[in-house]
Amino acid sequence: MSRTHPGFARFVALFSLIIAAETIFSLPYHVARFFRPTLLLALDLNNTQLGLVQSAYGVVAMLAYFPGGPLADLFPARKLLTASLVSTAAGGVYFAQLPSFDGLWLLFAFWGLTTILLFWAALIRATREWGDPERQGQAYGLLDAGRGLMAAVMASIAVGLFALLFPDNAETLSEQARMEAIRGVILFYTGVTFLAALLTWFFVKEPEGRSQPQVRKGVSIDQVRHVFAMRVVWIQALIVVCAYVGYKGIDYYSLFSVDIYGLSEVEAARLSAATAWVRPFAALAAGLLGDRIRPSRATSLCFVLLGSAYLLPLLADFGSPALPLFFLNVAVSSAAAFGLRGIYFALLEEGAIPAVATGTTVGIVSVVGYSPDVFFGVLAGWIIDGYPGWSGYQFFSLVVVGFSALGLVASMFFTRAASQPRRGDASTPPEFHTRHA
Repeated sequence: MSRTHPGFARFVALFSLIIAAETIFSLPYHVARFFRPTLLLALDLNNTQLGLVQSAYGVVAMLAYFPGGPLADLFPARKLLTASLVSTAAGGVYFAQLPSFDGLWLLFAFWGLTTILLFWAALIRATREWGDPERQGQAYGLLDAGRGLMAAVMASIAVGLFALLFPDNAETLSEQARMEAIRGVILFYTGVTFLAALLTWFFVKEPEGRSQPQVRKGVSIDQVRHVFAMRVVWIQALIVVCAYVGYKGIDYYSLFSVDIYGLSEVEAARLSAATAWVRPFAALAAGLLGDRIRPSRATSLCFVLLGSAYLLPLLADFGSPALPLFFLNVAVSSAAAFGLRGIYFALLEEGAIPAVATGTTVGIVSVVGYSPDVFFGVLAGWIIDGYPGWSGYQFFSLVVVGFSALGLVASMFFTRAASQPRRGDASTPPEFHTRHA
């Protein structure tokens, strides 16, 4: 993955990272995002119960983010990524049995460990090393655009498989048929995850300039302490929190389309899959824009767009005749959320985070930034179950609008903080003055 690799090797390395980065989260996220109404019925769960299951994932993930950071600075990405993918796919085999609530709770907690501890910080570090220092927006934009394209392709195939297994006539639908349809989707995502493990094992390499002794050396306590003291790290973490709330909001569009607009389960799955096709364009555009105007300014614009989209249900009288307005809301909010995901880790370079501490910084940012995995599913489930129909949709939108406003303020503060000189002070560890390995 070194920048001195031949062009084809660099392409294959990035391609492998993209496949791995999206498939690792397909089992814990995609099935519920694209097939939520059917999954709830097949598992005999309500929204609050599914939120609790997803919170089990979030709690373990939060505990795994920080130790995963130093591990990423310590060991080769190839080994970490492959082990993570294999263990996650193994969980998919169990998921296909459609376990009880207790079994699901344990499974999602297991996935919180397998998808984060060995994977997340290693992925971000590998991507930063792949990109040029002055084009970090492009590097992360390409990563998330590629992930979006991969997610869209997988979702389209999964929806096609789902429609094939699902009876054409809803009146003849049996519980067994519904269970077989969702089981087929789960097994599809499991197989793709196993395939991604093979790609990372054979094609993801360490940078040519990074020797094994350097990898084993890792970071010192002084380095970790210095990262904790950097104000931009905590502002970036807040930006990620707000962006991630907007991203998780997309998970509920399939449910709203069924409950409020009367779409069928297959039509709802198709709508959710269509949002995935917005992602590659939005992520890449945000990355390129971030390189031109600074990543933090690009996140500010995305938060304005995200908040405006979620304001629409609060200001407009949505009804079944207003289905095109709902589709517009889905498209705009998805573009903003995916744009944020494509750019918020480019803030590492804008904030002058030392390259040697990338994994550690990602661990700190992710512990805070992905905390919505713990609380948002339960909060959204409580709102939707407690206020069914249109009022629940409005309360849900109000929550996302609030986080969008907070994200806008945090982005503006980041722009100011990143503009202030912070390098070369006496408290900075000497090895932090090396920009890139």
